Amino acid sequence: MTDEELHGALIGQQGSRAALNTPVLVLDRAALDRNIASMAALAAQHGVALRPHAKTHKSVDIARRQIAAGAVGQCCAKIGEAEVLADGGIEGLLVTSPVAAPAAIERLAALAARSPALMATVDHPDVVAAIARALETADATLEVVIDIDPGIRRTGVASAEAAVALAQAIATQPRLRYRGVQFYCGAQQHVEDFAERRAAIGERTDYLCAVIEALGEAGFTPAIVTGGGTGSHRIDLDLGVFTELQVGSYVFMDRQYLDCDLTGDGVVPFETSLAVDARVVSANHDLLVTIDAGFKSLSTDGGVATVLRGAPADTRFAFMGDEHAALIAPGIGATLRPGDAVTLTVPHCDPTVNLYDTYHVVADETLVAMWPVSARGRAR
Repeated sequence: MTDEELHGALIGQQGSRAALNTPVLVLDRAALDRNIASMAALAAQHGVALRPHAKTHKSVDIARRQIAAGAVGQCCAKIGEAEVLADGGIEGLLVTSPVAAPAAIERLAALAARSPALMATVDHPDVVAAIARALETADATLEVVIDIDPGIRRTGVASAEAAVALAQAIATQPRLRYRGVQFYCGAQQHVEDFAERRAAIGERTDYLCAVIEALGEAGFTPAIVTGGGTGSHRIDLDLGVFTELQVGSYVFMDRQYLDCDLTGDGVVPFETSLAVDARVVSANHDLLVTIDAGFKSLSTDGGVATVLRGAPADTRFAFMGDEHAALIAPGIGATLRPGDAVTLTVPHCDPTVNLYDTYHVVADETLVAMWPVSARGRAR
C-alpha cells in the first residue's frame, strides 16, 4: 500500500502520529519552520543571500517554505533534482555538481530553456564547450559559476591559474554567462570542535580569496561567491567572503551536526525537526529489544541513530540487518513490549530522506500533511 492509502485518513485526527505504520519519516512542522526562519534571519542580518541545498530535503514543499522566508533559490546536486524542482515552480536553481555526460548536458540545456535564472557549475574547458554546443541546439542561455577545489580533489579547478583560464573559456561562449565561483569545504563541515573547524575554514578561505583576487586581476571579479554549509555557516558569515550560503541540513539537524559545536559556545542553534518513528517487534531478552527499522530505514554513513523518546536515556542502538535494529539497555526487555513506539534521530539526513517516499508532517502529535520526497532517487 502507498503512504496515502496507509495514512491519508489520519490527517487531522488528533494524536494520529501514534497510529502511523512504521518505520516512517516524521517531520515536525513547527520546528522546521523555526529552523528556516532562524537561518533566514541570520543571513539577512549579515547581508548574505541564502540558496539552500535541496539535496538535503529533495522536497518542493520545503523549497517553497525556504523561498517564502527569503531564499533566492535552491541548490541541487544533480540534474534530476533540478528538473523536479523546476517542474514544481521553483526558480533560481543552481546545479552544484559539474555536468559532463553527453545525455546530462543535453538535459541541462533543455532545463535552461525553461527554468528562469538557472545556474550550473563548471570546472573544465571541454565541458564548457560541450555545454555551449548543447545550448545552441536548445536555443538557450545559461549562467555558470566556476567550481573551485577546496583541497579534497573531488571536483573543481585546482589552481587560481586554472580558474582564470576557465573564465576566459567561458567568455568566448556567447550562450554562457559567467557569474562567479563556488567553494564548498565539505571535509571541514563535520569537524566537531568549533575552534578547530574555524581554523580549517579560515585557512581554506584565505586560498579562496587568492583565487578571487586572481580572477579580479584578469577582469573576472565574481558577482557571486557561493558555498559554505550548516557546519561552517557561522564562520563563513563572520569571515564575510561568501555572497550566498548553500546551507542544507539546518532544516533537520541530524546527528552528525548535533555532535558539532556550531556556534563556539555549545548552543545548538537549530532544532531537531526530522525523525524516524519505529516500533518494537520483539522483546524476549532482558538487555535488548528489536525494532522494525534497519539498514533500509536509516543511513549508515553517519554513525548510528539515538533514541529521542520511547526508551531509557542510556539506550544504545545497533543495526541488526536490513529490516531490524536492537535497542540495548539494562532491563529494556521488561520495560518495552512488542508494539511500543520509539522515535529515533537520523544519523545523516540526506541519504536517510532518500529512503522514503513521504514526509509525514506532524503538529502536536497530529498528522497534518503528507509531503512527497519529490526528488527521491533523482541521482542522474
